[in-house]
Amino acid sequence: MADLKEVKSNTSHPRQSHSASHAGIDLRKPSVTTVLPDGDVPNFEGLTADEATLVALGYKQEFKREFSLWTTFCVSFAVLGLLPSFASTLVFGMGYAGTGGMVWGWLISWIFIQCVAMGMAELCSSMPTSGGLYYASAVLAPPGWGPYAAWITGWSNWCTQVTGAPSVNYALSAMILAAASITNPNYVPTEYQTFLLTVFIMLQHACISSMPTLWIARYNSFGSTLNMIGLVVVIIMIPASVTGTADTPKFFPSPQVWSIQNGTEWPDGIAVLMSFIAIIWTMSGYDAPFHLSEECSNAAVASPRAIVMTAGVGGLAGWALQLVVAYTVIDISSVIGSDLGQPWASYLIQVMPQKTALAILGLTIVCAYSMGQGCMVAASRVTFAYARDGCFPASFWIKRVNKHTSTPVNAVWFNTAIGICLLCLIFGGSVAIGAIFSVGAIAAYIAFTIPIFIKTFFVGDRFRRGPWHLGKFSKPIGMMACSFIVVMMPILCFPSVRGSDLTPELMNWTIVVYGGPMTLVNIWWFVSARKWFKGPVINVEHHMLGREEGVVNGVETSGSDTPTPGDSKKAELEGETLPTTEIR
Repeated sequence: MADLKEVKSNTSHPRQSHSASHAGIDLRKPSVTTVLPDGDVPNFEGLTADEATLVALGYKQEFKREFSLWTTFCVSFAVLGLLPSFASTLVFGMGYAGTGGMVWGWLISWIFIQCVAMGMAELCSSMPTSGGLYYASAVLAPPGWGPYAAWITGWSNWCTQVTGAPSVNYALSAMILAAASITNPNYVPTEYQTFLLTVFIMLQHACISSMPTLWIARYNSFGSTLNMIGLVVVIIMIPASVTGTADTPKFFPSPQVWSIQNGTEWPDGIAVLMSFIAIIWTMSGYDAPFHLSEECSNAAVASPRAIVMTAGVGGLAGWALQLVVAYTVIDISSVIGSDLGQPWASYLIQVMPQKTALAILGLTIVCAYSMGQGCMVAASRVTFAYARDGCFPASFWIKRVNKHTSTPVNAVWFNTAIGICLLCLIFGGSVAIGAIFSVGAIAAYIAFTIPIFIKTFFVGDRFRRGPWHLGKFSKPIGMMACSFIVVMMPILCFPSVRGSDLTPELMNWTIVVYGGPMTLVNIWWFVSARKWFKGPVINVEHHMLGREEGVVNGVETSGSDTPTPGDSKKAELEGETLPTTEIR
């Protein structure tokens, strides 16, 4: 494997080499991805700004940059999948705190989630690589902590990604079978039927996600457009189609809708916080542009914009859907406890004619299919990035890019196999399979927050900004994001009942499903991984933090400033610096 030599800026000082050696920093340690032959300084001649930035981050360009701001947003919005996500998590938002929890919970938590998204976008602009949050954690962590920060962030984020498609496709299968139950009241879905249907959908999505990048971009553009149109249609159709009953109005008064109907054994405030799981899980897909940044043109600007757009548009549209449902639902207990086994289908049947309900349910099913495929694509890019840095035992196989499609096909099928294994939780009952939703929420926001926390409280003004940044609002927004996650993580592990009412069937198994694997990951680190896992290209850390030791800059060279291999070796021997132009 080649050594990626450091490229010093023309403001470097001769004492830097001595300082770096004294600090124990190996400026010439091998990079994870082979970039250039041994002994060569990276050559940026002929590269675009995107490619040069990626090389400066320590990776060669392996994908075609065929995603634009719009298509990147489309994939992210498809992963967000507001309509199917809302349908999948209605049991949490409505079940824990009633309609008050739906409207208040979404509005309050959305403000903090937008802070997380903006903090992430700032990181993405500075480090537009598929490794995303994992890479940022390694680069920003205090000296000596980079590999461990990357290890924890990477595995937590991978837990989110690998549970995304199975959870979405499980909810999709439940909606399909609920539609069958509505049309044929004598039919009752079984667990094995749900399992087999979900596996079948997973295999379809794996095939689609293995296609060339341009095909995937076009497919997701269509799917995201359908998701947006479907969301608007549903928001309009529900108030236009509700019928009410002889004893209930079509729309309930605001004082009743905005009041808390506690469905747990906890105080009202805790119940509202528990209802946040609906929006936290729903709004956990806006990191997709970060992971697609190596396939996006003008990534340092387009990718962070796509992150903020996804969280902003998704939050506003999702709250509108929450309001529509909250003002029209008649009986919450019957929606949650319906024999259909799918609260969204139960709600639709309760408030409108059957044919209209089936039409909306059918539209939700189509949108959910697109969302599941978007989750599969995003997850495969994350898995590829981690395998490229040797995180998995079979990284040498997982990181291979298919020579025909130029996509990480092996990573797609690796995730598919893991997802199918997770779907075996279906046979443990609704509470057991429901844990993958909580795991997705907790794992995602822990991974989101670690690099934001490090940047806010450890790096501060030393952070090297990209072209998209928050300016003077960076620190307060980062503090709001971190405080929100610190409060919410334990809340998301609470069961809805307590005391003598708490049974294994009603236990919230999130702490086991997430905490178990993460405990093993930590044990693996201290026993073995700390000896061989060094994270991504750590020598880039000095560029990002603006430290003096071994500053590494993304450069574009031209004319007489372009160093030749001979000049590079000569300058290295003489301890001189080569002129560079920093890409901001």
